[in-house]
Amino acid sequence: MLMQADLPEDIDALRALVLEQSRMLTEERAAPEVRLTELVVAKGEADAEIERLQSIIDAFMRHRFGRRSEQLDADQLQLGLEDVEIALGQARAARNAVAPRSRTDQPRKTNRGSLPAHLERIEQIVDIEDKSCPCCSGPLHQIGEDVAERLDVVPINFRVLVTRRPRYGCRSCEGAIVQAPAPARIVEGGIPTEALIAQVLVSKYADHVPLYRQAQIYARQDIKLDRPTLADWVGRAAWYLRPLRDRTLEELRRSERLFADETTAPVLDPGRGRTKTGQLWAYARDDRPWGGVGPPMVAYVYAADRKAERPDIHLGDFAGILQVDGYGGYTALARRRGQQLSLAFCWSHVRRKFYELAASSPVATEILRRIAMLYAIEDQVRGCAAEQRRIQRAECSRIIVEDPRLYLDARLRQISAKSKLAEAIRYATTRWDGLVRFIDDGRIELDTNTVERSIRPLALNRKNALFAGSDEGGDNWAVIATLIENCKLGGINPHDWLNQTLTALANGHPANRVQELMPWV
Repeated sequence: MLMQADLPEDIDALRALVLEQSRMLTEERAAPEVRLTELVVAKGEADAEIERLQSIIDAFMRHRFGRRSEQLDADQLQLGLEDVEIALGQARAARNAVAPRSRTDQPRKTNRGSLPAHLERIEQIVDIEDKSCPCCSGPLHQIGEDVAERLDVVPINFRVLVTRRPRYGCRSCEGAIVQAPAPARIVEGGIPTEALIAQVLVSKYADHVPLYRQAQIYARQDIKLDRPTLADWVGRAAWYLRPLRDRTLEELRRSERLFADETTAPVLDPGRGRTKTGQLWAYARDDRPWGGVGPPMVAYVYAADRKAERPDIHLGDFAGILQVDGYGGYTALARRRGQQLSLAFCWSHVRRKFYELAASSPVATEILRRIAMLYAIEDQVRGCAAEQRRIQRAECSRIIVEDPRLYLDARLRQISAKSKLAEAIRYATTRWDGLVRFIDDGRIELDTNTVERSIRPLALNRKNALFAGSDEGGDNWAVIATLIENCKLGGINPHDWLNQTLTALANGHPANRVQELMPWV
């Protein structure tokens, strides 16, 4: 502020000083308005960017749930969504920086996650320094507190377990040396604990991280482990774990009803300098939809080909209902076993055939409508006892599937035998007995989705690993994947289970009591 002594005596100088003070005052008053305008523009740009990114996500989701011809690969979709959602988070942060969210703003929909009770809690107290009243300077007393929990992480932390085994001798005779025996190990003379081997297995077969990438991760902490070393650990663990996979398959063979499916497993063929196509066969059981008491389980078996005798060997003396897709090898298997085995087919596979034709074919549209009615009834009976499901299906589902067989036979005579519609009709009618078998047996599901869900982890691992190195490698893949998938079905942490199981096996757990180690026990 100018004092009287600072004012000039010259009139023109005084006028100039007044004008300058007036200009500065005007600019000070206008500054908040300019700043507000800038904030509004910045917020508008951020909102526009958020809207643009959200529209990209919506487009991705339309591909996910749209027509089959428009659908993206599920894994490519997830990768695409990750990148767009990361950009969306950045845009939200930019908007919050210029215009913090007010209490009246609607919270964005997000999965904040849950914080389990078993996690370690590390408390930190954020307190005031001066505990005297700002008004009267009297002492303050606590009247409450705000508590907030955030999820923290300590990056993977290696440690070295040092085992010391003192040796003892006798001063009198000097002939006896006493020492505790060395603890048993999966890798004799090697450096890994069973917990580390379990980590390698879970990373490779559950999280789909190939061994060479794991070696790169370890190298960041100056742990020099090459891929052949990790592969040796995996192979030794697979040797110990193979009896548990075989025991799982034996348990499945004693079931009343099984699902079966198979997927390709590319395998390196060094003699020809390229890969050949092996097969991973999956056999699954899940009795929960009809109130069965047996635990859900799955077993994978590798085979070098897709010959029809493969499931015959895998299933051994299984007798009951086998629910499968349309692969002809299962039909041949049923013919060989006669009354011992009945096939139930999958309505989901039938639906896929007609879904591709629905836009141009009233016949396909009608069949899809009937199948949708069947699934609506299944939603009502899922979890009910087998007999109750049978009764409900006899009352409601039977009438839905009785007419379509005659309808399809009639349409098949009216169209070209080489058309796509004729192919879809023949797919259904040649398997009709197996498709309608669910009406008279409440244990049978409408589709093979149970085993297809168990096939998906194999397909994802195949995309990351590209191929197995040999037929033996394919079988090791099947062994370890079997046990990890059964842990997932039972809600068990696969790392904890593998650590405990490998430790027990290294310490000589009896082979005739391997049942005690199974994930569902």
